[in-house]
Amino acid sequence: MKLARTIHLDESDSHVFHNPARSGEWAISGGFEFSNWTEDDLVGKARQAFSNGWLGLDSFGRATFVAVCPITHDEHDRLVGTLAEHFVAYWGAPSVDAALPVARDEVGHMVDLCADLDDNTLLTVMRSLTESGVRETFRVIDPMDARIEQVARHVTPEGD
Repeated sequence: MKLARTIHLDESDSHVFHNPARSGEWAISGGFEFSNWTEDDLVGKARQAFSNGWLGLDSFGRATFVAVCPITHDEHDRLVGTLAEHFVAYWGAPSVDAALPVARDEVGHMVDLCADLDDNTLLTVMRSLTESGVRETFRVIDPMDARIEQVARHVTPEGD
């Protein structure tokens, strides 16, 4: 089974999100946080979180990129429980038992998204508001397609 972990290619997440996720957190889309949002909510750092933030499942912060990797069944089950507890504490779910099916679905959606992807594949999410709610699209960046120039700047001794 596969899931994705947050990854930081630079320090930008610490500047663009109110609560940036830490590197290496297991992550899901987390689009449920925006289910009742309107255009009026899309300002500043909140807009950035809405537009392209993955939800880290330890800090419940946001990250721009995630990378696909294997996950154990025990770790998967722990994440489902953690998310169910989050639903109770922050989203008004009546109990962990009531929240477990929704948490399973949220984590399961991410497992499905990652299932056929190679390890180290990078993913981005893009969200938009539509008349029927939040629309999410995902971009897959194959590990073989990534070039070092995308994440690092090379300088010669002369400074060019």
